[in-house]
Amino acid sequence: MSAPTTLDLTGTWDIDPAHTRLGFAARHAMVATVRGGFDVFSGEIHLDHARPAASAATVEIDAASLSTGNAQRDEHVRGADFLDVANFPTITFRSTAVEQVDDDEYRMHGELTIKGVTKPVTLELEFQGSSPDPFGNIRGGFEGKATINRKDWGLSWNVAIEGGGILVGEKVKLELDVSAIKRVAPAAG
Repeated sequence: MSAPTTLDLTGTWDIDPAHTRLGFAARHAMVATVRGGFDVFSGEIHLDHARPAASAATVEIDAASLSTGNAQRDEHVRGADFLDVANFPTITFRSTAVEQVDDDEYRMHGELTIKGVTKPVTLELEFQGSSPDPFGNIRGGFEGKATINRKDWGLSWNVAIEGGGILVGEKVKLELDVSAIKRVAPAAG
């Protein structure tokens, strides 16, 4: 297997949901970590290779597509105690600034809207490379992470547990594995 090559990244890229994971992890009962993600989403990234600060991204997530591998828990998290998808069907992220930290590391500042509440968030991103895929597309990859406090978005439901502590941790780790396909510029005609 050869290493991915780095091509000119400048352009507009579409997030490929079939090869992307928008995940999260939260503590449960103070002793375990529950992981989950969203199955339905779309997003667009505009990259400016020469001027990373001019780059931008938007992502729209179908909140009802949440999956943690447990149907009962998923229904609870989709309900009014947490995401309230009946009233707030969409989670969005819109970048506000991008800064290059190192050759392949970036910070993307943006606004995350959950349950109608918009708060700032900073994603730590690492560029994984870009290369042609077998279908003639140029594909690029990023890994990202951030930690948020769910209570900042009004996701405050909890239960005290015997012996002290709470059932659901307040900190939620966001985990992103993004594969994006570069749009082909229309032929001049």
